[in-house]
Amino acid sequence: MDVTIADIERAQTRIKSHTHRTPLMTSRLINQLVGCELIFKAENLQKIGAFKARGACNALFSMDRTKLNRGVITHSSGNHGAALAWAAQLRQTQCTVVMPNNAPRAKKDAVANYAAEIVFCEPTMASREASVAALIAARGSVLVHPYDNNQIIAGQGTAALETLEQLDRPVDMLITPVGGGGLLSGSAIAIKESKNASDMLVLGAEPDAADDAWRGFKNGTRVTISNPKTIADGLRGTVGVRNFSIITQHVDDILLTSEERIIEAMRLLWTRLKMIIEPSAAVPLAAIMDQPEQFFGKRVAIILSGGNLDLDKLPW
Repeated sequence: MDVTIADIERAQTRIKSHTHRTPLMTSRLINQLVGCELIFKAENLQKIGAFKARGACNALFSMDRTKLNRGVITHSSGNHGAALAWAAQLRQTQCTVVMPNNAPRAKKDAVANYAAEIVFCEPTMASREASVAALIAARGSVLVHPYDNNQIIAGQGTAALETLEQLDRPVDMLITPVGGGGLLSGSAIAIKESKNASDMLVLGAEPDAADDAWRGFKNGTRVTISNPKTIADGLRGTVGVRNFSIITQHVDDILLTSEERIIEAMRLLWTRLKMIIEPSAAVPLAAIMDQPEQFFGKRVAIILSGGNLDLDKLPW
């Protein structure tokens, strides 16, 4: 069954007492630098430090006790794992997270801090999925996929829905990072099915070094094999099946940007917006900086996806 804006509205009601209504932020200097007006949705200030809290909370509060008693399992480079572990504590169920062994230390620690069991695997999607499948076969745990899941997509879409409610006047477009596609697909449904914003453009932004969503979007066929080598660790996942279908229907374009520009944008947001954000969250601004002509004079909303990273391994 397809996700609709009604699902996102129900998710918003379901999770509102457990999640933050994160603020919108602006910077006059950044606007001057890029030649357009940017409004940043600060999901780095969300519970667990990322928008992923929304989807995980919606998924677990949609689950009945019979399923919860089996425990939940997922694979994640970090933020979804921490979000699911956090939500599992709220719902009093056991959580297992399969993580790539090269995940940032801060994200490993975050998952552990919420009392989840961590099982490490090789940093490939095949290894992640094989490890999860083996654990489900052995234990009967319930899979909560990090993005290819309707409840996750609906939960992530609440960030865009909330942005629409907070804006003092309309924007021309909304941009989110795209990894597995949960945030982008949920945002696209929230925008395109909204009565007041259906003409707003919805864009995704992705690193050159992890461009499976861009390639699939341009060719019309989902890319299933990818070997990402990007600093934006949250965007290393391959776009999900449900997510790709929604993206091809509702997203207007996906933009690419370089590793160097991601670091530049990340530093700019740290110094000018005074916000600690992780590399993945900087990708939309980096894409705007790379292609300023399409944004000149426009009013643009950007979802800052998260702020979890190793402070001892900053890229500058």
